[in-house]
Amino acid sequence: MKKKLLVTFLILILGLLYFEIKIPSMPSYMPKREYLDMEIPILEAFITAKDSSMIELPEGHYLFSQSLIMDGKKNVTIRGAGIEKTVLSFKGQKQGAEGVRISNCNNITIENLSIEDAAGDNLKVTDSDFVVMRNIRSAWTGKVSTENGAYALYPVLCNNLLIEGCEAIGSSDAGIYVGQSKNVIIRNNKAYYNVAGIESENSSRVEIYDNEIFNNTGGLLIFNLPHLTVYGENVKAYNNHIYDNNIKNFGVKGSIVSTVPRGTGIIVMATKEVAIYENKIENHKTINASVVSYEIYVPPKNKKKKKKKPLRNGLRQVEEDYIQDISYSAYPGKVSIHDNKFKNKYFIPALDNDFGLLWIMKNKLQIPDIAYDAILPSNYLLENRTPNPEYKICVKNNGKINFVAMDAGNDFEKFSNDLDDYECDVEFEL
Repeated sequence: MKKKLLVTFLILILGLLYFEIKIPSMPSYMPKREYLDMEIPILEAFITAKDSSMIELPEGHYLFSQSLIMDGKKNVTIRGAGIEKTVLSFKGQKQGAEGVRISNCNNITIENLSIEDAAGDNLKVTDSDFVVMRNIRSAWTGKVSTENGAYALYPVLCNNLLIEGCEAIGSSDAGIYVGQSKNVIIRNNKAYYNVAGIESENSSRVEIYDNEIFNNTGGLLIFNLPHLTVYGENVKAYNNHIYDNNIKNFGVKGSIVSTVPRGTGIIVMATKEVAIYENKIENHKTINASVVSYEIYVPPKNKKKKKKKPLRNGLRQVEEDYIQDISYSAYPGKVSIHDNKFKNKYFIPALDNDFGLLWIMKNKLQIPDIAYDAILPSNYLLENRTPNPEYKICVKNNGKINFVAMDAGNDFEKFSNDLDDYECDVEFEL
């Protein structure tokens, strides 16, 4: 009898493990399109646009062989008839990388349209001030793929930026990405079927709220990366619903987002002055939320390093020489995670990544709601042996949660679930 029970138990465990290891098929986005030929008139409208003008894009599905480009303009609005009505498609694009590229502009609004299937990024805005992206659906059609462009919405080196009412679908890096920018609001958007749903990278004074982020590999990334001209801080993310981000990572191999394990809700990495509060974060197979240093992505010192080739479209790689960037801090600090609602319907972590295996060995099979890698910098302790407040991590008022301090810098020797040292407060002004 005991032998039968043991065999039954083992079969049950193996069945559960198979179910968890087996990764569901990749999702698809398949809208119906009937293309019209308006390429030349719309190209001319972008090229000849005057300051303080409006480009009205009529209802229809339009196919383009090259990028739509605008440079050095002021007070221009690009307006479609609606997300479902005006579609700019770059399927089979022959010239240019981006679908729509805006650069060196001031007071630009792009709204009420869809952009699809660019060879590179669907909508890139660079070196511009006072930019509004409103009611835009930016997507790659068909089954999601590594061959899809990196970014659906891609403002970089911009100031005073508003992204609202948009949808981002199928990006092989980040759906809604903001890089090296200041004074940013990202609100009331949906991001799904991307590697990363929403990403704030090396950006400051950023507010991310009222967004729905689901069915990505990772939900929300707040990153600071080395060897860039601008470093980020002061980011608030609140009142977002971040859930079911469990799809297989289809990022370009070698890129930093390709290291994000499927089943990740939030990652705060090497960024200071971050507040995560009043969010609903649930149903992730690896981790609901995490705070980590850049070091956790860098291969061990004893591991043989391969010479890396540049990635397409300027995608960022993990850089082992980050320590040579004297302006860069690889460690998070002044991070507050408070008053969120965590929930998880999964009982066994994903077993296709190292974190899932770590939770089995060290965390009694439980998937953490919040994990901190606890890799500390050399100046973590001040001269009086008290912790440096610059590296303060606070976790408070999140209900009953599974918390993990990993001690990843010491081979997890002091892996702990003790929250006492992290129940604190940190404040900063946005």
